[in-house]
Amino acid sequence: MTGDSEDPNADVQYHLEVAPDDVADTVLLPGNPERIEKIVSVWDDHEERAHHREYRTATGTYEGTPISVTSTGIGSPSAAIAVEELARVGVDTFVRVGSCGAIQPEMDVGDLVITTGAVRQEGTSDEYVREDYPAAADYEVVTALVAAAERLGYDYHTGVTMSADSFYAGQGRPGFDGFEAAGAAALLDELREANVANIEMEASAILTIANVYGLRAGAVCTVYANRETGEFRTEGESRAAETASLATHLLARMDAVKREAGVDRWHAGLSVE
Repeated sequence: MTGDSEDPNADVQYHLEVAPDDVADTVLLPGNPERIEKIVSVWDDHEERAHHREYRTATGTYEGTPISVTSTGIGSPSAAIAVEELARVGVDTFVRVGSCGAIQPEMDVGDLVITTGAVRQEGTSDEYVREDYPAAADYEVVTALVAAAERLGYDYHTGVTMSADSFYAGQGRPGFDGFEAAGAAALLDELREANVANIEMEASAILTIANVYGLRAGAVCTVYANRETGEFRTEGESRAAETASLATHLLARMDAVKREAGVDRWHAGLSVE
């Protein structure tokens, strides 16, 4: 039983401190709270609605479409809390906006990676479903992200993401004093040969939990590092923010067209022109 002092079903959520009127239907999910300012800078307007621990929430409009953003901190456990509590206040679409390491040589620093599915190397989603349950991105979200990147003229790739629980050992990097986790030497080669595109730390949990609850989710990340070439630069962060924001606007238009056509899901016979 859950005590009244920590009721997760209360209107104001325990960790995020948001209520139903604080957020739009679609929420962007960066990790770093400092990334909020970069995201809202491309919007028409915004207002901060809550800030508690790593969770900072702002709501505004982008090209007239209501949109929100909530930072999740680092890793899947805190991202799962954000999805849980945002779902409780009525959010139905989640778009992770982050940075990643690319593991395919043709990906340049500053490129975008739009996730189509994810390898569940994190442990949070295991708390929800069996390990062979897929972490799949919603195809409507993927379509909107691709359309947004095309309209903005940004270089992008689509593919499978690996989400890890560790920035160092879990991603094949050396730990303190040269420590090397078991299997670390072969990790990148195995992922690359399986055509995995990139590595980050939250997407698979967000996608899995959204699917379990019948909600939409996707992810777009800027490449900061190419693990194949060794190149690293914190470049192009605003591209993921702008792409996710435009995708939110396109999703709203897609939803309106679906309603007019009397269909539940987007398909190739529809248009948002």
